[in-house]
Amino acid sequence: QAQLVESGGGTVQAGDSLRLSCRVPRRTLGWYTMAWFRQAPGKEREFVAAISRVGTSTYNADSVKGRFTISKDDAKSTLYLQMNNLKAEDTAVYYCAAAKPGSPARLVSSYANWGQGTQVTVSW
Repeated sequence: QAQLVESGGGTVQAGDSLRLSCRVPRRTLGWYTMAWFRQAPGKEREFVAAISRVGTSTYNADSVKGRFTISKDDAKSTLYLQMNNLKAEDTAVYYCAAAKPGSPARLVSSYANWGQGTQVTVSW
């Protein structure tokens, strides 16, 4: 399985921005649908954003539309999540994940490969 490594989390104030990165093995980005999920304490893991294998389509959860942007750089083998105007309710562990193309992008069950997660904490 592809090894995914997230970074970029931290503690910020409401309204601030963060950019998460997910380093993936070479050529992985061109073969898989990639996504970001998050999990807050006591809650189920939830979909945040996804990007298609070729990068032409992106999908966002309603809760992050207009604030978060998913992107990827195939040359750098890196997936990104730009998070702007962060809110306290965005506090969670954020995971990147890879799924075979054609799988429903918003479902946790579509993803077999997961990173270890990076903590994002947003304070008032």
